[in-house]
Amino acid sequence: MSESAEILFTNETFYHVFRTRDLGAMDELWARRAPVVCAHPGWQALTTREAVMESWRGILSNPDAPPIACRAPRAYVEGGLGFVVCYEVVGESVLVATNIFAREDGAWKMVHHQAGPCRAAPGEIEAEAPHGPMQ
Repeated sequence: MSESAEILFTNETFYHVFRTRDLGAMDELWARRAPVVCAHPGWQALTTREAVMESWRGILSNPDAPPIACRAPRAYVEGGLGFVVCYEVVGESVLVATNIFAREDGAWKMVHHQAGPCRAAPGEIEAEAPHGPMQ
């Protein structure tokens, strides 16, 4: 499997874990030694692993959280870092997200997640955004 495909798989795993609200799996996805940052929409940047995981505990335990879907992911790889730019469809909203991954113990681990508002409608994303890995 190419590095781009591995990163796209890890990115899809992140959204699967998000949808299924699996805190243990979310904890496994995030790097343990590399610095991590998470900026949820409307939040201040969280810059410690403890703060990032506490945010996910709150989000994943919220029974009223809307469903989320990842659309049009594109992967970019350079050395031991890779990132995915994609769109998140959250209920009726569309966000653009960047997820950054670093190699840790031979696996891609998330070191950064940031999502923010986007004006595109979900149908526009599917029609305009190219699919598949990019290097």
